[in-house]
Amino acid sequence: MKYQDAVRIMCPITYENLASQTASEVLNALQKIAESEGRSMQAVFDEALREYIERKEKGVSRYQTLDAFSQSLKEFDQLYRELAK
Repeated sequence: MKYQDAVRIMCPITYENLASQTASEVLNALQKIAESEGRSMQAVFDEALREYIERKEKGVSRYQTLDAFSQSLKEFDQLYRELAK
């Protein structure tokens, strides 16, 4: 029995249908992940959505991180150059 199947038996989750469209490369990447891990597309998609939601709920997006980094470079450029020597 696969781990995911055991978890599903011990912790039943109510699933609802979702109809959506995505770019072909995204779907292909998900299919490759599912195949390489011996998991269903549903399990991989569910995990990806849960991780996305968790990241969003923490409130720090990668854009905010990149903006902060950019501002830091502007503010401390000379210091970073000196430290890099």
